[in-house]
Amino acid sequence: MRTLARLSLLALLLSATAARAAEAKFGFVDLQRAIREVDEGKSATAVLKKDFDEKQKVIDQKKAEFDKLKAEFDKQAVVMADQAKKDKASELDRKAMELQQLFVQLQKDLSQREGEVMRGIVDKMTGVIREIAEADGFTMVFERNDAGIVYAPQSLDLTNELVRKYNARFGAGSKAAGQAKKAEPAKPAAGKK
Repeated sequence: MRTLARLSLLALLLSATAARAAEAKFGFVDLQRAIREVDEGKSATAVLKKDFDEKQKVIDQKKAEFDKLKAEFDKQAVVMADQAKKDKASELDRKAMELQQLFVQLQKDLSQREGEVMRGIVDKMTGVIREIAEADGFTMVFERNDAGIVYAPQSLDLTNELVRKYNARFGAGSKAAGQAKKAEPAKPAAGKK
């Protein structure tokens, strides 16, 4: 009798769980695509690209200087005294190390800056996603790439809605963006203190 009661209770629990699972509504967003498509993401990407290009110019200039010094050393090495050759080789090694350290530091700076900029955008997107999910009755919303979604019906993709609502709230023409620009401190003119 106890076994029958336990089986009945188990069947009741399984049917209740199945009913709740049938009511669950899932969606997903592609945050990488959304970041590329929202106005703020496009602006941030442009600024980051400009920073990257500037840093790349510095690296290219330093590398050209190093290559020139190395070429001179290679030409003169044949006629140099052993001690002078060792000294010059040590100097070149030091400069190569400095160039490598500069490259690593600039990469780190760019990565950190990108993280800071994108974190702000993703934080705002998370709020918009929450609003979409609550308004449309989604139980869970997954990030397409992080969740490893291989297939899902297009009707569950909330990315377009996210981009639309994000731009409406935070885009260049939105009230929030206008207020944020008004709140920015005035920058002093170049050359004035």
